[in-house]
Amino acid sequence: MGVDSDKLMKKLWGDWCFVKAEKKWKKVSNPTAEDPRGFCMYVLDPIYKVFDAAMNDKKELLEKMLKVINVELLDQEKDLLGKPLLKTIMRKWLPAGETLLQMITFHLPSPAQAQKYRMEMLYEGPHDDPCATGIKNCDPDGELMMYISKMVPTSDKGRFYAFGRVFSGKIATGLKARIMGPNYTPGSKSDLFVKSIQRTVLMMGRYVEPIEDVPCGNICGLVGVDQFLVKSGTISTYEKAHNLKVMKFSVSPVVRVAVECVDPKDLPKLVEGLKRLAKSDPMVVCEIPESGDHVVAGAGELHLEICLKDLEEDHACVPLRKKDPVVSFRETVLDCCPQPALSKSPNKHNRLYVTADPFLDELATMIDDGQVKSNDEAKTRARLIYETLVKGKPEEQELLEAQWAPDDLRKIWAFGPDTTGPNFLCDGTKGVQYLNEIKDSFVSGFQWASKEGVVANENCRGIRWRINDVTLHTDAIHRGGGQIIPTARRVLYASHIMAQPRLLEPVYLCEIQCPQTVVSEVRSVMNRKRGQIFEENHIPGSPQVQLKCYLPVLESFGFTADLRSKTGGQAFPQCVFNHWEMMGDDPMSDKSKTNVIILNIRKRKGIKEEVPNLEDYLDKL
Repeated sequence: MGVDSDKLMKKLWGDWCFVKAEKKWKKVSNPTAEDPRGFCMYVLDPIYKVFDAAMNDKKELLEKMLKVINVELLDQEKDLLGKPLLKTIMRKWLPAGETLLQMITFHLPSPAQAQKYRMEMLYEGPHDDPCATGIKNCDPDGELMMYISKMVPTSDKGRFYAFGRVFSGKIATGLKARIMGPNYTPGSKSDLFVKSIQRTVLMMGRYVEPIEDVPCGNICGLVGVDQFLVKSGTISTYEKAHNLKVMKFSVSPVVRVAVECVDPKDLPKLVEGLKRLAKSDPMVVCEIPESGDHVVAGAGELHLEICLKDLEEDHACVPLRKKDPVVSFRETVLDCCPQPALSKSPNKHNRLYVTADPFLDELATMIDDGQVKSNDEAKTRARLIYETLVKGKPEEQELLEAQWAPDDLRKIWAFGPDTTGPNFLCDGTKGVQYLNEIKDSFVSGFQWASKEGVVANENCRGIRWRINDVTLHTDAIHRGGGQIIPTARRVLYASHIMAQPRLLEPVYLCEIQCPQTVVSEVRSVMNRKRGQIFEENHIPGSPQVQLKCYLPVLESFGFTADLRSKTGGQAFPQCVFNHWEMMGDDPMSDKSKTNVIILNIRKRKGIKEEVPNLEDYLDKL
C-alpha cells in the first residue's frame, strides 16, 4: 500500500474503513460487507483465508498466499494436511512467542524506568540508603538487592531453584550474600543466613542454562538457596539492608482438607512431601493443628484438588486418604460487655478485670490491608483510625462514649493473633501499680486467647479487649508469668462470652458467565446454596450475561458440579475469597445452625463437645 506503518496502525483500530471506490480511509459508523472495518479487512480476512485454504486442501490458492506472506515450507511440510499444516504455517507466519515478547517490550516500561518510581513501594528500609539508591537507579555496580518470589522444582527430587529478580547490583556464582527470610528484622539474626551462592542459572522456558553472573533488571534462578528460604525472601550484600516487601495475594487460603497416609509407615514421606508442596506453591499453607491431622489449605476447591494431586504423585509419592474439606471460621462479638469480667490467678493474689466490645466497621479490613499496622507510631495510628472511622460519622458521640477517642486508641498494647491480627488489647486502667511488669505476660495470654477463641478454638477477629482494672500482689514472685498468662486467657474468654459471641464465615465473590436463557437455573442453585446475586451485567455484542454474587465458602463444595449439571455446562463460575460475614444466629443457643457447626468443630479438634460455660472462666469477687 506504500503507507507509513505508524499511520496505518492508527487506522486499523476503531471505525475506520478503506473505501475501495474512493481509494481512501473514512470513519464509518456502520460498515458494509463491501467496505468492512480496516482491522477486519487487513488483519482478520487474510488469517481466515489461510485457515480456509489449509483446512479445505486448496493447494494452489495456498501456494499463492504463502508467497505473499513470505512463508516458505520445507519439502516434508508440504505433504502435511489439515490441522498439522495450518499449525506449521501459523507458527512460521505469526509465532506467538515473538509476538508476546514484542508486545512486552513495546508496552511495559524497562526496569531502568520502572524502578525509579517503584522503589518506594518495593523497599521497606529508608529511601536514601545505598540499597534504595541502587534499586532506584537500577545500578549494576551498586549493592546487590534481589527478591526471590518462588521456588521452582528441579529434576533432583526435593531440590528447588530459587527464582527471582535482581533489582540492584549483580548476582554471581560463588558470591557470599545475606539470605533474609520474610520474618527478618534489621539488626537481629533471626531468619538470616550468610552463605555463598552455589550456582546462577538462566531459566528460559523449559531449558536451564548455567551463567557466570546476572546484572540488575533481569530474572534468574539460584541453586543452593532453597534450604534457607521457604517460599520467598531477599538476598543482599549490604549489612544494613532491609527486606523487599513480600508479595500480597488477592486471595487467602480458606478451603482446608485433612490428609493422611493409607499406610502409617509412610508418614515421614508425607511430612517431607508437605514441605515440598508448601515450597513449590506460594498460595498453599500446610499445617499440623492440635488435632494431629495434616491440613492443606488452598484458595478454592479446584486449587486444592490440583495441590493434592501434586502431593500424591510428585512430592510424597505415597497413596493418601483425604478427609472432608474443612472451612476456617472466625470468632467475634456482637455487643459490649454489660460489666467487666473478673478472673483470679491460681494463687488468688491477683485479679484482672476486662471488657470486650466489637470493632468499628472497616477497621479489621484496614488491618488486613496493611493500612493500620502494629509497628506504626501510636499517635499517627490513633489519628488515622479516628479520622477515617469516627470523625464526622452520625454516631460519633456514641463512639467517643464507647472509648474510641484518639487518647484511648493510643493505648493499644498489642494486635493479635500473631502480633499482626485484627484484634486489640487496650489499656483502660488509671494509676495501677506494677501494671508494666505484667504487660508481657498479659500480651502472651492475649495472643493465646485470640488465636484459639473460646467458642470453637478458631482465630478471633474484630474484638477489642480493654483492661479496666487489675489488683496485683506487691511481691513480684507472686505475679510471674505462670500466674498471669492463664488468668489473662481466662478473663479474656469470660469477657468474650459475656459480649454475645458470634461466628464469622468466609464468603466468596463468585463471578458467573452464562447465556441469558439459563439465568433462572443459576438463581435457583444460588438460592439453595445461601448465595446472593447483587449484580447482573449484559456483555455487549453477545448473548452472555455476567452475574456477580456472594457465596458462603461452607456451601461451595460441589457448587461447580451442581451449577454445570443444572445449566448443561453453560455456566462458568470463578470464585475468589472476598470477606468475612457474621452468621445470624447465636452459637450458645441449642440446636441453632451455628451451634451445630461449633459442636462439629469441637468434635473434630478433640475438645469437649459442649458449648463453653461462662462459670468455667468467670470468678466471683
